[in-house]
Amino acid sequence: MSLIEVKNLKKIYADEGAQTQALCGVTFDIQAGEFVAIIGPSGSGKSTLLHILGFLDRQTSGVYHFDGKSIDDYSDAELAAVRNQKMGFVFQSFNLLPRTSVYENIRLPLIYSSIKQSLWDGLVRKAIKDVGLEHRAEHEPSQLSGGEKQRVAIARALINNPRIIFADEPTGNLDSKSGAAVMEILQALNQKNGHTIILITHETYTAETAKRIISIKDGLIVSDRVVAKRVDAKDGFVK
Repeated sequence: MSLIEVKNLKKIYADEGAQTQALCGVTFDIQAGEFVAIIGPSGSGKSTLLHILGFLDRQTSGVYHFDGKSIDDYSDAELAAVRNQKMGFVFQSFNLLPRTSVYENIRLPLIYSSIKQSLWDGLVRKAIKDVGLEHRAEHEPSQLSGGEKQRVAIARALINNPRIIFADEPTGNLDSKSGAAVMEILQALNQKNGHTIILITHETYTAETAKRIISIKDGLIVSDRVVAKRVDAKDGFVK
């Protein structure tokens, strides 16, 4: 069974009587454990697709099954629970609480989880260690570099041990060295821990760190291919 299955997915936005079709009939499957990059230019529909896949929005028409269940069969409360427990998100803008420590930022999703509070500290410490920020645990975001902020965001996304991680332009605000470090972490999460990764990007080189690339343009899939030779983020990162 596919972790994600979408068939003829369409999304239309209406604004003051005008309609804009962001997705025009998208169909694909993603298996558990895949690392998939969705690539396309600005306005191609890739961010709209991520929002639907991540339960942040609903399609206008078409079918979306997550983990064998149609999104239409989830209540809003169930969508929120699945999003918190089975999905992790990493955004270009980091989305960290500004006057809150690294530790507290990473702990935040646990407050809304069913995980026993007695386990929180151990989970947070492990997540901090996994992204190499033990020496920054009590620092606030303003004291961190861009690459460190993104590593905090990745640790926060991992804290509930989600089935899937959505990374939306995770290197967009980073220099080449920091971008390489972030992509190396995502590759390791996929290769060593088996996390399913969906990467949204407009950069070909970044996309080629994935195992599979879905190219989207004008709301349609124009290609879906397995990467013959992946880029290893450890060998350098070109923006």
